[in-house]
Amino acid sequence: MSNPSRGRGGYPGGPRGGGGGFSGGRGSGTRGGYGGGSRGGVPGDLIFRGPASVDQRLATLDHLVSSFNKLAFKPERPHRPGFGTLGRQITLRANFFPVKLPKGPIYDYHVEITPSTDIKRIRARLFELLKQSDQEGWQQFVPFIHHDGSQRLVSSKKLPQPLDVQVQYYEDGEAGPNTRSKTYTFAIMHTTDLDVAQLTKYLSGDIKSRDYDVQPLVSAVNLVLQTYAANTGVRVGKNRYFFPSEERFELALGLEAVKGFFTSARPAFNELMVNVGVCMTAFYRPGNLADAIMAFQRSSDGAMLQRFTQKLKVTTRHLGYKQKKPIKKIMPMSARRTFFHCEEYNGKISVEEYFKRKYPHITLKHADDLPVIDISGPNSKFPICVPAELCEIEPGQAFRGRLNEKETANMIRFACNPPKINADAIVQGGLPTLGFTPGTMGSPLSDFGIAVDNNMAVIPGRELPPPRISYEGGGRSLNVNNGTWNILDVKFHNGGAIKSWWVLVVREKDGRSVFSGADDPVLTNLWRGFGEKCRNSGISLGSQPVKLAQSLVPRAEDPSRQQALDSIRQKIKDSIAERGKPTFILILLSRRDNYIYPGIKRICDVELGVHTIHMLTDKVVGKEPNKQDQYFSNVALKLNTKLGGINHVLDSDSLKWLTKAKTMVVGMDVTHPGPGSIEGTPSIAAVVASVDNSFVQFPASLRCQETKKEMITDLTSMMIERLMFYAEKNQTLPDRVFVYRDGVSEGQFDTVLEEELPRILEAFKKVPQRKVYRPLLTIIICGKRHHAKFWPTDSQFADRNGNTRPGTVVDRGITAVFDFDFYLQPHVGLQGHVKATHYTVVYDENRLGADELQQGTHTASYLYARATKAVSLVPAAYYADLACERGRCYLNDFLSADDKMSSSVVSGKGRGKVDKEEEKLRVFQQAKKAWGEGVHPDLRASMFYI
Repeated sequence: MSNPSRGRGGYPGGPRGGGGGFSGGRGSGTRGGYGGGSRGGVPGDLIFRGPASVDQRLATLDHLVSSFNKLAFKPERPHRPGFGTLGRQITLRANFFPVKLPKGPIYDYHVEITPSTDIKRIRARLFELLKQSDQEGWQQFVPFIHHDGSQRLVSSKKLPQPLDVQVQYYEDGEAGPNTRSKTYTFAIMHTTDLDVAQLTKYLSGDIKSRDYDVQPLVSAVNLVLQTYAANTGVRVGKNRYFFPSEERFELALGLEAVKGFFTSARPAFNELMVNVGVCMTAFYRPGNLADAIMAFQRSSDGAMLQRFTQKLKVTTRHLGYKQKKPIKKIMPMSARRTFFHCEEYNGKISVEEYFKRKYPHITLKHADDLPVIDISGPNSKFPICVPAELCEIEPGQAFRGRLNEKETANMIRFACNPPKINADAIVQGGLPTLGFTPGTMGSPLSDFGIAVDNNMAVIPGRELPPPRISYEGGGRSLNVNNGTWNILDVKFHNGGAIKSWWVLVVREKDGRSVFSGADDPVLTNLWRGFGEKCRNSGISLGSQPVKLAQSLVPRAEDPSRQQALDSIRQKIKDSIAERGKPTFILILLSRRDNYIYPGIKRICDVELGVHTIHMLTDKVVGKEPNKQDQYFSNVALKLNTKLGGINHVLDSDSLKWLTKAKTMVVGMDVTHPGPGSIEGTPSIAAVVASVDNSFVQFPASLRCQETKKEMITDLTSMMIERLMFYAEKNQTLPDRVFVYRDGVSEGQFDTVLEEELPRILEAFKKVPQRKVYRPLLTIIICGKRHHAKFWPTDSQFADRNGNTRPGTVVDRGITAVFDFDFYLQPHVGLQGHVKATHYTVVYDENRLGADELQQGTHTASYLYARATKAVSLVPAAYYADLACERGRCYLNDFLSADDKMSSSVVSGKGRGKVDKEEEKLRVFQQAKKAWGEGVHPDLRASMFYI
């Protein structure tokens, strides 16, 4: 077998899935790295600022852990049992910068605005006007206050109480308030004094401060730290800021990628640190809306225009001041042909005529060749139509739609910079841009008594040793180099069996046909080559395949591809009726398609219960023999896993932490509907669990649940399914259960303990058994959405791009003070800046040690079945993510709504809140009906999703 590159083997499933594709997409900067790389040192110019000594503040770290011995052990949020010692000691830089805090307290206030308003734009404007107010008893405190634009305000000086500030509202662009201006009152009420000394005690590891809630004070410091960025840039999401002066490049028509900076204060041992990272997002290109529409018309892509205008806000000035409104939809007619009832002008009038009369100084250039835009409110019953040429796309608007595959690839390419370039961008660009350098004009930090040290933290790390890997019945161990290994001329550890198989050629009528028919020699060479690869890899394959072909209705006649999928379904059903079910169907597609791939997966996984493997013909037909062989190797890895086989195993020493007692390893994840989904579309939850002592096979339970709910609703029944299947395979239930929970933010750790832990414990009680069953449980959260990055300080510990090497683990210096957490990077990063996964133990009855869990998770990362390299996320969690992505295929009609209909159809016409909630419920019920019973019973015992 050749050495296959790591591939997804499927189409992208939405926001989590990213750019996907048939081969190699998953490694593209999100999960799993890039492979390759040499072990030796690198040129010094790839190392950021060279050798350094570990920060002095960490000198007493070992005393910290010994003091924890005085704490009573409890499984919930266990304290750190110790620091890891295994592996080679290395020194690293991390993108964390010490924060000097004020000596006195920070005063915290709650803000109420009367009359109240929920409109974000008006609230934001009111807070701007509040800062400009010259009211006596308020104006002198303005330099010392910071607010979140909502309900919270902090101050370094005590404000008088009671404090009411009156503000007259007027729009940005108007000269000032007038006789009709509305007056609002800010009531600013003191809530608490935040004691900095308390935080200092907590950071020092004082065990009496263990239960101190740092969040109010840390979030107050964040408010101050982010004020400068909020005033000079644009915030997107939480803690990410983008600035007009930063780098940008064209992403697609009307869209550009912009570089920005992430910033967030985090507690670490003996120091409050601010984490600063480089980030990237898509923005609308500013300019006139009419120009943008004409550009789309020239590119003849109307569907792209509808997607482009989803959630886009435009500004108009024809009223005499600047007004910012979201586009509700693009109307079908021009200003000349769009009429409405207008009492001011006695009845029916066209939009063109109305603007001619009402605003004689405005002359429309596109009265009859461009559509008008509806900018009415979400609950408005009637449209408010404005000519596109009077609408401006304001700068600083993030694109909140879904990027397509090409745009995602462009974004990754732009964002993919070597570590040293990222470090320079942070220190030379990020710190001054965010207002963290001493000389930043207008930065509010000094008024608050806060300062940021401009040197990155220097921390200790370690390189863990790799496991030994074997194939073919536990034969010779393979040489692991830089997180990868080669499987040339070896067989799978345990090959699956193929009784019968089919090859289904899906032919597009509106494209070039790759094969002339079932006996086309090109097709024959393809299936023979793949069959030979399977046999050589140790899969039992005796028969030749049944060859089927299905021509599809052209896309132009069948845009949703429903007819195409109906014809494929019928072809497979008829063949099953005639021949019985095959072991699997090899499906050959001539092109990527957002409907055909997920549609076939749904038909075969849910309705018919037969395994499918997809290949793109352009990946294998006409390729050099070694590339074709590599592609076949990738697919064979997946096929053997689906068939219940075992591709490779780890040495017994590496598995000892799992095998010393009967252990079931569980992975859990939830995926949510993203941009372009119909509102009300369910979220999808997956629970996968090991069934063997090699920890290779992980069958899955899938459910759909309330939209955008992160905690798993049906976790009890899903865990019972997994426990019963384990018992069926092993004639006993496990003594220990280790759960790797993916996709949960730090703010939800306690929610996992409050909601998911009881459901797991309930499953232990309810699983059928003769005596009381209660295994020891550990829950570990896997975090990928963090911004911690590491830089080697010495070229001998760097790979050829200046990245840290596979096996790098960090549990000191930037980790939590009391919690049991660590950063682990098992995989190689060949392009861009490699990213570790952040693991936090939130529940532990097994009393796992630091080395045991860190090295155990590291070696487990070499067990991902579809790769010949270590992956960045422990396979149990990775498989749960893949299972969620497969679940997305079953609801593709709901999740990919923007591919099928315009935004106006998705958002609907003017409806009240009650109507919208009813519509969401109707969508949810429709999706539940489409989901049915989920995966077909014939596939539930397998890794159908891989």
